[in-house]
Amino acid sequence: MTVNTANARYEGLGKEGKGHVSFASGALDAPYGFGTRFEGQPGTNPEEMIAGAHAACFTMATSFALAKAGHTDGTLDTQCKVTLEPSDGGFTVTKSALTLTGRVAGITAEEFERLAGEAKAGCPISKLLNCEITLEARLEA
Repeated sequence: MTVNTANARYEGLGKEGKGHVSFASGALDAPYGFGTRFEGQPGTNPEEMIAGAHAACFTMATSFALAKAGHTDGTLDTQCKVTLEPSDGGFTVTKSALTLTGRVAGITAEEFERLAGEAKAGCPISKLLNCEITLEARLEA
């Protein structure tokens, strides 16, 4: 079992408030708030952090699936786009779209797509999310 910690502080209320989020590991220490979430201001937002977590978790899961299948060399690049939409007077994360590009020696496109699909389903962050999760997997030569 592992336990990881993040901290968030919000000073002021609503649109005028300003937040700050940090990870205990020191990997992130950034401002957030209405402006960073909806107006493109510098900083981060919860959906960006979810996208980063999903991309990282899925990519690692795919790497381990490829290694378990006997592949020993490759590079995986994943982009994740998390969609936030208005819903019932608030907002809901409705989609996490994974786009994977891989370069793996000695694998067919079919095996690559199958293993990536299995990794998508088994990834702990995929299991956590309550939204549509899509995957586009491309194998490069």
